[in-house]
Amino acid sequence: MQNKYFGTDGFRGEVNVNLTAEHAYKIGRFLGWYFKSPLSKADKAKGRPRIVIGKDTRRSSYMLEYALCSGIIASGGDAYILHVTTTPSVSYVVRTEGFDCGIMITASHNPFYDNGIKVINRYGEKFDDAATALIESYIDGDLKSLDVEGDDLPCALREEIGAIVDYVSGRNRYIGYLISLASHSYKNLKIGLDCANGAVWSIAKAVFDALGAQTYVVGDTPNGTNINEGCGSTHIENLCRLVREQHLDVGFAFDGDADRCIAVDEKGNEVDGDKMMYILAHRLKSRGMLKDDTVVATIMSNSGFVNSLKKSGLNCELTTVGDRFVYERMQQKDYDLGGEQSGHIILKKYATTGDGLLTAIMIAEEICDRKKTLSKLAEPVFLYPQFTQNVRVNDKKAIMTNDAVLQAVKNVEQKIAGNGRVLLRESGTEPVIRVMIECENEADCRTFAQSIADIITDNL
Repeated sequence: MQNKYFGTDGFRGEVNVNLTAEHAYKIGRFLGWYFKSPLSKADKAKGRPRIVIGKDTRRSSYMLEYALCSGIIASGGDAYILHVTTTPSVSYVVRTEGFDCGIMITASHNPFYDNGIKVINRYGEKFDDAATALIESYIDGDLKSLDVEGDDLPCALREEIGAIVDYVSGRNRYIGYLISLASHSYKNLKIGLDCANGAVWSIAKAVFDALGAQTYVVGDTPNGTNINEGCGSTHIENLCRLVREQHLDVGFAFDGDADRCIAVDEKGNEVDGDKMMYILAHRLKSRGMLKDDTVVATIMSNSGFVNSLKKSGLNCELTTVGDRFVYERMQQKDYDLGGEQSGHIILKKYATTGDGLLTAIMIAEEICDRKKTLSKLAEPVFLYPQFTQNVRVNDKKAIMTNDAVLQAVKNVEQKIAGNGRVLLRESGTEPVIRVMIECENEADCRTFAQSIADIITDNL
């Protein structure tokens, strides 16, 4: 189903251009009404709908939060405010504390002028497509799809008007949960943290300090416009430098909403999501917790990672790009581990979504358990050099079927001659075509990617 507003990771766009306070108000109005309506399976006997909201550090997150709250309480729901927190914390609170749904206000790794609204169901998972389609119908004024007479949803009156509840305690319980998962003291570990000036800016240090680590933190001075700016998991060079200069044991970099994590080993080298999944797969396997010895990844994962798993006796199933598709496959076959090269890793025993802090803790646990450095743990994984180039376009579908572009892809595939691959795909959240090249030489990766990008640009 092709949605108008909601992509693979929520409703995302540039604030006050294609994501406005009015959109947020209408989403709040819909959700406050929906969980009282016959269209939802919510327990109506519980009373007013309860919806919990978190946000990242973007300046616009406050505007969208207030608009969402206004809509929710106008429809007769209660809005519980976690304040600045992470996407996985919202997912945790929703599924453990009986909320009807959760909302996270974030554009993840995007620049500060973008923002987004993620709706999370009562199980801590992404909202289903059917309910999302109803939200879009309401935004566009189609009340008939909701079986509602008149020109708008009914407003709550008198004592039925909802309330706003400060719920920072929910965030604190999530922090306590993370701390409880560690079985080691980290007093002998020097850990670097890059918080991306985002949602985890205070939480990450609190967690690792509580576990006894010596923490060295960057990207922890958010000002509303510097989220992801030259820092975090998309700009790993800062953390690499910190680890080398301070002689740290390991570093962890997060994205804007902290559902991703990229690690840095003690030598200052990046350890991406593929390598971390390899390490975690063997950790789970050794504990009898890896069903069918299988990891779920996406087509963006490096073919060297897949081959390394096979050499060690493990399997890998590939899905289309997007953590929701990884999680769906995990649910379908009851797999325990899945994720993306970008560091979005799902450990199903502990969470229903990617959780950067959880991933970091589990990597730290493996370092302690195995008494090995991160570089040694990741050493068995051979990765082909890989390069991805993003090209902004007006019509993604047209580019993906353009004859000249397809021929350019074939030309590069012939040059690679089976020692790597070419992947052309549409971004699920931006007007972008991603050109990914994998081959034996990094310089060739860049050259081949640019050659295809040039053809795309010529055919816009």
